[in-house]
Amino acid sequence: MKLIKTMVIGLLAGSVSFAALAAKEVTKEEVDNLKLEKIGTVSTTAETTSPMDAKKELSAKADEKGGKYFLVIAGREHGKFSATADVYK
Repeated sequence: MKLIKTMVIGLLAGSVSFAALAAKEVTKEEVDNLKLEKIGTVSTTAETTSPMDAKKELSAKADEKGGKYFLVIAGREHGKFSATADVYK
């Protein structure tokens, strides 16, 4: 039982720290106001099943590029969802 509690606490702590490191979605106005620097573009695979899954994938890919923010510039629904975003730091 103690092992299960330890594992649950570890998983919760890991999910909280991931959320703290995940790139944040911003608006065009925030990009302009914060004078963010564009560092690239990322796209999701066509395997995502919801818009929220697509945003999570964009956030993860923005993290991989070293970005702190992403701005969705295109999205498409074709049975599944895909999206493209600019990445900023």
